[in-house]
Amino acid sequence: MSGERVRLTALYTVLLVVAGALLSGVVYLLVQQGLYSSISVAVTTAVPAQRLEDLPSPWATAGPTRALPASPAPSATGVLPGEAMALTRTVSDAAGSAALDRLLTVSVLVLVCYAVASVAVAWWTAGRVLRPIAVITDTARRLSGENLHERIALDGPPGELKRLADTFDGMLGRMERLVSAQQRFAANAAHELRTPLAVQRAAAEIGLAGDPSPEQVARIRAKLIEVADDSERIIEGLLLLATSEQGLKERRPVAVDELARQAAAALADEAADRDVRVAVRALPLTVEGDPVLLERLLHNLIANAVRHNVPGGRVDVRTGPGTGIEVTNTGPVVPAETVPLLFEPFRRLNARTHAPGEGAGLGLPIVDAIARAHGAEATPTPNAGETGGLTVRVTF
Repeated sequence: MSGERVRLTALYTVLLVVAGALLSGVVYLLVQQGLYSSISVAVTTAVPAQRLEDLPSPWATAGPTRALPASPAPSATGVLPGEAMALTRTVSDAAGSAALDRLLTVSVLVLVCYAVASVAVAWWTAGRVLRPIAVITDTARRLSGENLHERIALDGPPGELKRLADTFDGMLGRMERLVSAQQRFAANAAHELRTPLAVQRAAAEIGLAGDPSPEQVARIRAKLIEVADDSERIIEGLLLLATSEQGLKERRPVAVDELARQAAAALADEAADRDVRVAVRALPLTVEGDPVLLERLLHNLIANAVRHNVPGGRVDVRTGPGTGIEVTNTGPVVPAETVPLLFEPFRRLNARTHAPGEGAGLGLPIVDAIARAHGAEATPTPNAGETGGLTVRVTF
């Protein structure tokens, strides 16, 4: 950084000194061009012709032997007109030469002092210009996995360095989200996979101990397959959650209303089995995003609304430019203080019972991650009244 500062200081100093020298030269030339006429006017104004009679005439002291010119005739003052002009020119030249010498001396001294001051000003200016780069460098050296939350937060007017610092802060934000997603993935996977692995171990060690009967082997086999399916769903959900939190690699126009109809149709059989009616009011809505992730978002919202419902309940799915995506379902009453926790991985309204078809608690967290990846916001709101249930709105 010091090398860059020295180079910038030298560059600024040279530019300032050259500019000062050019300015002094231009002033000197301009003064020189009009100095004689200005002094002549000043001398003529200050010393009018009638005062020249006080000056000794060269012909009055030359003696009788000097030849006098035939013309022009002496004036009443005793000084010839030509002599007055020559005298004015001599005085003007002498005054102009003295003024130019003085101007040149003063200009050189001022330029030397200006050059010395330019070094200090250039050094200070270079430091000010390079300060944001120094801050960025120090921050980059200090960062690690434990303090990715730190930001440069450069306070200054808009400009290239301000944009560089803001870009660096944005990059740190993305890195922090990626690292946090990986850490959560590892922690959640270790937490959630511990139970099915324990079940598999117990089934193998206890259920198959000794000489089990064919019926017992078949029952243990079915249990192991069920646990393996649950583990697979958990891993797929965690992978999708991690992928969503990493952001989008590409975007393209996606008809969200069509995806809503497709997701509702795919869950129609499950809704019928649970005696839940799904109504879709999909107005045209097109957003820039990933169609696979948006389809998963809608699928999770509708599946969550169907599974956490009551017999004879209802699910309303709406899309539109002013609405975004809105899924409302009847069901158990959701306490207001519990609503924010539903967007955390493996958090449920009720304790997990490991019943068939029970989710892993990743549906709404995946919805939230996909929404954030698309620059949208997912907002859950508990429904008032006896119907209970939840309304989740995704606003783009």
